[in-house]
Amino acid sequence: MKRKIAAIFAADIAGYSRLVAEDEEETLRRLASYREVTDDFIAKGGGRIFNTAGDAVLAEFPSAVEAVRCAIDIQESLRTRNMAYPPSRQMSFRIGITIGDVVERDGDLLGEGVNIAARLEGLAEIGGICVSCAVHEQVANKLSVQFADIGAQDVKNIPTPVHAFMVAMRREDGSYSTPQVKKPIKASDHGAPNWMWPVAVTLVSLAAIGVGGFLYFTKLENMAAKQAPQVASSHVNSAPAPASVPPVATPSSPSPLSPSSETLAIAAVPFVGERIRAALEKEYVPGTDFKAVALNFGGLNAFVTGQASEEVAKGMAVEQCQKRADSASSPRKCELYAVGNKVVYAHGKPPLPPPPWIKHDQTTERPFSSKEMPLTRDPGKARIENIYVPARKTKILAVGPGVGQYYMVVGVDTVEEAARRSLESCGAIAGVPCMIVALNDTFIVPVPTTMRVTGFFKAADTSLVAPEARDDAARKLPMLQVDGARSPWAPQDGPVWD
Repeated sequence: MKRKIAAIFAADIAGYSRLVAEDEEETLRRLASYREVTDDFIAKGGGRIFNTAGDAVLAEFPSAVEAVRCAIDIQESLRTRNMAYPPSRQMSFRIGITIGDVVERDGDLLGEGVNIAARLEGLAEIGGICVSCAVHEQVANKLSVQFADIGAQDVKNIPTPVHAFMVAMRREDGSYSTPQVKKPIKASDHGAPNWMWPVAVTLVSLAAIGVGGFLYFTKLENMAAKQAPQVASSHVNSAPAPASVPPVATPSSPSPLSPSSETLAIAAVPFVGERIRAALEKEYVPGTDFKAVALNFGGLNAFVTGQASEEVAKGMAVEQCQKRADSASSPRKCELYAVGNKVVYAHGKPPLPPPPWIKHDQTTERPFSSKEMPLTRDPGKARIENIYVPARKTKILAVGPGVGQYYMVVGVDTVEEAARRSLESCGAIAGVPCMIVALNDTFIVPVPTTMRVTGFFKAADTSLVAPEARDDAARKLPMLQVDGARSPWAPQDGPVWD
């Protein structure tokens, strides 16, 4: 056996058991693909994998700088790959890194350094990196990396607290995420002086007496209240916000919602995929009260059943949904969609164009190019190039009439689901019906290369068509306006070019 100092890298897939239970073959196939990525980056960084177990990877590096650089490269590469899958099927690593004294035996490494790296991996956010104080000191002035100090953390089977730092991961737009700072432990968490125990016992006794008296008098008041006449009351929002800027509820305090008498219909739940609808039908609908569903119009969602009260169910659903949204760096806040079997969503159904949503015309279709994406600024085009272009099929891009109003759905099983979800989410963003401009790798509407799109053409209210003929034109002859000239178009009102 030989002792040495090494930078230890530990990686593990978040929620791996659930992914395997849902689709074992697909999960194992993707794990092999993702492992090729991680193994390649580790080798390029001068690292050596010394142990693997299922989805876990342990590697050593001669340098903490190379270990952190490798971890960042892995997370950024896998984040792009994950964009091709719905949130529920994304495969994200947590990574922990430390510098420690280890023992090498037959190529394997053992010791406290390995154990601490594994515990730091458990502290990391999904898709994130957590490092020890020693690694932070080595890397802070050598890599252009931002850190969040989460303080001393008490971790399993390590006798002393571990001072840890989170690495701020870069988003698609070049900005950095802000890691959620975990509460550091305090010295008092490990025990209290002996002289405090008599005081604590006395305080607990007094508190018990007070609580007992409170419960007794509360019981008397409740008995009296049952004999009094009941008065019903309700809260209604007096001034709903404009559809183009929908109000959002924070995870801790869901906003008041307008009462709704609409019964929950699973087939009408917006934004989510058919697999989520099937899970709601199978688990939520027959579930016991109290229960609630929360979602955002990016498709992230959560539902709970069998809670202690309606308020607990609402809070839990929003909180769990928001945690998933935060882990996915989604800018959209989660809101309640249903409580019990009643829809309470404040914004109603997202606006959709009339069907058919997709109509092929070989005379106007041509290969997709992110540079020619209409009504999209350069950062949006770059994001589409990085996410949409390499994503697996089925993928669809929808745009709204305002600049920057677009939504893409990738890696979906069917064209019908991809079209619905892209139009629902885009409509929620824009506040008006959107239109589909790209299906897989093809523009399915005519997109000019020498003129700029400024909005949607609407035959029903344009001066280019005689008033008495507008309804008929809108119904029979949707078209584009390009510098005042008309050109045939297909399924719905189209963009206006200038």
